[in-house]
Amino acid sequence: MTSMTEPRPASVASSTPTAHNPRAPELSKSPLAGDAEKGAVGGGVEDVDDCPDGGLRAWLVVLGVSSGICTTFGFVNAWGIFQAYYEEYTLRNMSPSDIRLSAWIGSIQYALVFMPGLAFGRLFDMGYLRLPVGLASALLVACTFLTAECKEFWQFLLFQGIGIGLASGIVFSAGSGVVAHWFRKKLGLALACMASGSSIGGTIFPIILRNLIETQSFQWTLRITGFIVAAFLLVLNLTIARRLPPNPHPGPFITLHMFNSVTYCVYCLSLLVGFLGLYTCLTYLSLSGLLAGVDADLSFYLLSIANACSLVGRIGGGVLADRFGAMNVMIPGTLVAGVMTYAWPFAKTKGPLVAVSVLYGVSSGIFVAIMAQPLVRMGKVTEVGMRTGMAFTIMSFGALAGPPISGAIFDHTSKFENVGYFAGSTIMASVALMVVARQLLLGKFFGHA
Repeated sequence: MTSMTEPRPASVASSTPTAHNPRAPELSKSPLAGDAEKGAVGGGVEDVDDCPDGGLRAWLVVLGVSSGICTTFGFVNAWGIFQAYYEEYTLRNMSPSDIRLSAWIGSIQYALVFMPGLAFGRLFDMGYLRLPVGLASALLVACTFLTAECKEFWQFLLFQGIGIGLASGIVFSAGSGVVAHWFRKKLGLALACMASGSSIGGTIFPIILRNLIETQSFQWTLRITGFIVAAFLLVLNLTIARRLPPNPHPGPFITLHMFNSVTYCVYCLSLLVGFLGLYTCLTYLSLSGLLAGVDADLSFYLLSIANACSLVGRIGGGVLADRFGAMNVMIPGTLVAGVMTYAWPFAKTKGPLVAVSVLYGVSSGIFVAIMAQPLVRMGKVTEVGMRTGMAFTIMSFGALAGPPISGAIFDHTSKFENVGYFAGSTIMASVALMVVARQLLLGKFFGHA
């Protein structure tokens, strides 16, 4: 385990672009070399602008982070399977009001993926990486096994909602920051590859869970899943590493000076509003298929279809973002996600449900893959943890409130159409705010943003 000593004074350049030096950093001599928590390798401090933008070591970091996100964000994206299973089987003897509360388990998971961003993003800037990631990995595996033993609602809430959600958030926060250490010109592609882990996880975990539940007990389903999660997290812990030394002058743990930027504030607000509706479709897609009378097997696989197709959106969105600008790609992609959220409740048969799953998966994948890229480029690389962390913490409140609000709307109206109106409208409002943020950033209609 890398020691977490106080970072020694070092001169770290700002992220202002300069001539790119293609020389590979000394850290790349060994694919599994220790991270820069120890300070600069070889006694020198690597310049921020001496970014490798590729190479074995850099792509191993992306592989590791992607593996971690596969079993954190990707596992959380499989919540729709648990939601339908709990309401049909595990919690069926509970009162209707308690069953409605089950939506909070998934909602807390989604929120905690982003909520720890402020604290752990700041710790990342201060040089701490391996220890938080290692502890989060152990917590995630333990909570997966403990969920198998749960019988009461509060137990599911504690271990699956809070435990798995918090562990996922620590891994996601660390991953979002560390990739920016290794890439600049290809940052969009790298972040898209990183985010593809959640698509892969969101595809394979519903299939694994569905098939295991049919052949094994619920307890053994979670135990087997726990071993799968541990294998992916091992890859993460073996490959994740910082390239840059810690910020030599970290300042206070929390600072609000970034909110002096109107562009930053508007963009953060757009993320908050967007997440009020973004995960509603994924949360209730399988359940809506079941209630519409669609074959149960297909209803459960709709979530895997959506997550599989989001991989196309994530990789494609990342490539296009590097060429045309992240916000130029996010705005139309998120617009399509909003349209599909409006359309989803009106899909009552196999064909329309599959079509909505495909189109929603691709478009929402674009949003999730590159939402951090504008934040990374709004300031210094040495403050990337705080900047993205604060935005993710703000955004988490949208993820926390969105699914329960949608669930309450369905409970009072018994119509997913009304849920679609609410969720779709919040996504459209997010698009409008992105347009404003883009205009503030560029000051003109056309340009790379």
